[in-house]
Amino acid sequence: MPHTEHRTIDFFAQNALPAPRTTSAEAELMAAEVFDIDAHAEPLGSQQDANFLLRDGNGAVAAVLKIANPAFGLVEIEAQDTAADLIAAAYPDLRVATVLRHPDGRPRRTTVDTDSGPAVARLLRHLPGGALSGPRHLSPGTVAAMGTIAAEVSTALREFRHPGLDRVLQWDLRHADRVVTALAGHIDEPERRAAVQVATAEAWGRIQDVADVLPQQAVHLDLTDDNLIRRTGSRLPIPDGIIDFGDLTKSWAIGELAVSLSSMLHHDGVEPHHVLPAARAFHALRPLSAAEAEALWPLVVLRAAGLVVSGRQQAAVDADNTYATAALDREWRIFEQAVSLPQQVMTQLVRGAIGLADSPAVADAPELPLLCDISADRIAVLDLATDSDSMDAGVWLDTDTEEALSATALANGADATATRYAQARLDLAPALSTRSGATVPTGIDVRLGREAVLQAPGGGEVLAATAGLVEITHGPFVLSVSCTEIVPLVVPGVKVRAGDDLVHLPAGSRVHFALRTSGGPAVPPLVRPEYAAGWLSLTADPAPLLGLAPTERTERGDLLERRGAVFATAQEHYYAEPPRIERGWRHHLLSTDARAYLDIVNNVTPLGHAHPHVERGVARQLRRLNTNSRFHYASLVEFTERLAALLPDPLDTVFLVNSGSEAVDLGIRLATGASGQPDVVALREAYHGWTYASDAVSTSLQDNPNALATRPSWVHTVDSPNSYRGRHRGPDSRHYAPEAVAAIDALAAAGRPTGAFIGETFYGNAGGVALPDGYLSEVYAAVRRHGGLAVADEVQVGYGRLGHWFWGFEQQQAVPDIVCVAKAMGNGHPLGAVITSKAVAERYRDQGYFFSSTGGSPLSSVVGLTVLDALRDEDLQGNAVRVGGRLKSRLQALADRHPLIGAVHGSGLYLGLELVRDQDTLEPATEETAELCDRMLDLGVIVQPTGDHLNILKIKPPLCIDADAVDFFADTLDLALTQLGHAE
Repeated sequence: MPHTEHRTIDFFAQNALPAPRTTSAEAELMAAEVFDIDAHAEPLGSQQDANFLLRDGNGAVAAVLKIANPAFGLVEIEAQDTAADLIAAAYPDLRVATVLRHPDGRPRRTTVDTDSGPAVARLLRHLPGGALSGPRHLSPGTVAAMGTIAAEVSTALREFRHPGLDRVLQWDLRHADRVVTALAGHIDEPERRAAVQVATAEAWGRIQDVADVLPQQAVHLDLTDDNLIRRTGSRLPIPDGIIDFGDLTKSWAIGELAVSLSSMLHHDGVEPHHVLPAARAFHALRPLSAAEAEALWPLVVLRAAGLVVSGRQQAAVDADNTYATAALDREWRIFEQAVSLPQQVMTQLVRGAIGLADSPAVADAPELPLLCDISADRIAVLDLATDSDSMDAGVWLDTDTEEALSATALANGADATATRYAQARLDLAPALSTRSGATVPTGIDVRLGREAVLQAPGGGEVLAATAGLVEITHGPFVLSVSCTEIVPLVVPGVKVRAGDDLVHLPAGSRVHFALRTSGGPAVPPLVRPEYAAGWLSLTADPAPLLGLAPTERTERGDLLERRGAVFATAQEHYYAEPPRIERGWRHHLLSTDARAYLDIVNNVTPLGHAHPHVERGVARQLRRLNTNSRFHYASLVEFTERLAALLPDPLDTVFLVNSGSEAVDLGIRLATGASGQPDVVALREAYHGWTYASDAVSTSLQDNPNALATRPSWVHTVDSPNSYRGRHRGPDSRHYAPEAVAAIDALAAAGRPTGAFIGETFYGNAGGVALPDGYLSEVYAAVRRHGGLAVADEVQVGYGRLGHWFWGFEQQQAVPDIVCVAKAMGNGHPLGAVITSKAVAERYRDQGYFFSSTGGSPLSSVVGLTVLDALRDEDLQGNAVRVGGRLKSRLQALADRHPLIGAVHGSGLYLGLELVRDQDTLEPATEETAELCDRMLDLGVIVQPTGDHLNILKIKPPLCIDADAVDFFADTLDLALTQLGHAE
């Protein structure tokens, strides 16, 4: 078929487009004879073209040789090359696979003969970096970047005109219904064929409602994961390049985004809601109209259906095309995901993502209440939300929470109980689950304490009346009433008036009431929070039909924005888009969406969240007295006696403060005051607090990038004794202590003897790395030899977190002069302490007196005593040994499967998982760690990075964590690392 300047493809005339059968040898000959390039040709995959990577004799990439399908005319190729140049000029930071040109500017392309006829061959710019293709999970940042690129291409091509755009392609979504009709017969499985046909018919019908107002323009139409190229040098798969303009045509502009979204759906762990960042990013640069928002998800469905039928056809007509046959499973996966939710649900989520969400629908007020014998004031409304008092003490974990609360309310005299519409129910939240639960009700459930008659709330028609179900129209809605005890008093098709009896219900019945839009899809009684906005848009609150107040669904402003407006931004929050956490229980954190997260970071609460003994002790003490420690009361004495008894001689005297920062600050003042020597030696890469003195000795670069350059003159630092990634590693770490001793001796020789040495007793900021054996003994001895004192920062490790040792200095077989402790002391209540000898404490009087308004208050003292009691009575230190050992073993086993894991540090439940890109150089995997933490959040685990390179997962959960929870953490970490492409 000879090429002409203006001939363009018509797929329906061609019917099939097998790729040119060009071998590597033929490609090499073509490169040499036609393009004067002596190169080795490596075949690249393509659905309908033939592509080869050309490498010169040194292995360097010279170009990409692209041999277009013979069905494509020269005018089409010219349009593609012109469009590529146009995009490259409009967005210089976007890499584009443009055609290579001769010195005179002519494109390096020509017509060549193939076994399928004449075809256009040309040399294209090669973009290094690799495509986004493959099963790897796509992070929100990657998804958003894909949306941005689609918007850039759409914007650049908006005014582009060319005769080569007038094509009839099977990929043009304007022809999607015809493509499916023509090719569906290639799907051999009847059920799959029917599913594709039904979904296509529905989507096509929705598109026709807005087709006339959808803007049309030139579109690339193949900005998929296969054709978006990763940024070179980026550790994460962020795209910044585009290739393959073979599907360039004129079509609906919104199709550009729909094609890109569909390609995300086959990636590991990606669900439909995960693609919304791309829609937001696209809209930010190239705003969507209301019609385009309505069309977007139906077009995703049409694209998915087209991929399935086209892939099956291509595999049939081009059996040797491994690229096409290998794609069949992932194309079906895309289709399954695209149709996993009703199109109306996803459309509403798209609208919400770009700020076009509809206001909640409201049903007409009833003429008469549904329950004619029970008044609204006799119905007890159950509050099952995360912040409800009824969810205290872990009740949400019980399997019969709603039933128990209903029974109590009915026993107390209510005639009925009702749940709330649209309010996420914590009692339905699954614990330790990688997937959120269906916790959001789309209707309400009523439990009857006595017999009742259900009557029509207004005029309507009976749509269904069977055992267990009655449905009638109510304005633009369908009122659905379901109950196993229902015996209908009406029949389908009957018109009813307000007050007509519909059903008699016996006492004890549980009745589900729901209002859904007429003509809409069936709505589940419970839906997952990620999709709740979409489902709820198809419903209305039935509570007013019972005379009850509707659920309040609006929140005053965006809470995160409100926080940023008044809360100093230096006080950061975890995650870019954090869940709203309003409850904790033991080792669980619970969001207002009723999502349960495993808490792996909260060493502030060793007993676990909301410990009942702490709660009762606090409430009781606040009812009685809370004042300052200058008053005389028993709890202060009892607490400080207990605390001092936990430490070796001569540490017998206690100061009480409010935080770890204050404890370290006071510890330094005690040491320098008692020694009379102002100079302090501290370890590098450590964090001790935010007060003046504790910040002065903090050298963590993540907490203060200028830490080392901004220390006051009285602070001196010695090398971080990190035996994993420090200057001395493994057995050589024994050199750290002598070097520190030498530095201390040198200071003394220079007339600046050390007054205090401050160091964590188990290196926390480095991710729980144990100090080298004997390190503290040698350093403490050197400090004391020059008249100074040793200050132990036990803020993180103290109170049994290490398992085998209650204090970190015990692991070192050394006794400090001053111990600073906090965090675990109050189980979340602000409480800290400094414990030292009476002799050191008395020297403080030389500097004046000490006083802390709430440190050592009756309330703080009671909390401190309660924590010590629970640690002992619940054997939480022993739990750290047992469960911590189990967790460390599980993590070490993961290191065999995931090369990203460099080391597992720590002891007990004070662990760190260090992630590196290279096991020899130990290059920190900083970006990978951040992405992993985000993915773990999505999978139900809260874990955060630490260390100067932010490449260590800090694993410091409540000490009450159990074996099931640590197994869940290890399994989820394994899953996340695999999904992010870090498994061998």
